[in-house]
Amino acid sequence: MGEKKITKPKKFGEEKMTEENKKKPNPIDIHVGSRVRLRRNMLGMSQEKLGENLGITFQQIQKYEKGTNRVGASRLQAIASILGVPVAFFFEDAPGQESSANRGFAEDASMAFAVEFCGSPEGLQLNRAFVKIADVKVRRRIIDLVKSLAADDLD
Repeated sequence: MGEKKITKPKKFGEEKMTEENKKKPNPIDIHVGSRVRLRRNMLGMSQEKLGENLGITFQQIQKYEKGTNRVGASRLQAIASILGVPVAFFFEDAPGQESSANRGFAEDASMAFAVEFCGSPEGLQLNRAFVKIADVKVRRRIIDLVKSLAADDLD
């Protein structure tokens, strides 16, 4: 009988290294970087300002945000602290996560669209302007207006 080759199971995010994918950023690193960029933009913070707070260059922030450089655990903790979010924020909806069927009461996939919109230039502009409205009644009326316009759009 021939020998059976025993292979160990792949770990999460582990891929066989080839010349082609050595230079390609890992999907998790890209996702974490995009979430750093999303939160930084939501706060209206520049790459320079974030880098300054971390003691690194804005170019390094660019590399983190593109996923070309991996963010270490201690650096990610510092970024989370500066941006005012838990570290888990950077991993929400990451590739390879369990399916939504196994997520219990977690938010559904439609929330991913809302998060993506909030990070867009329009979403950021809308949120920044909305937050500046001090009168709660006016904010409620704006929400009602937007809902009615969205409902009309569906017709």
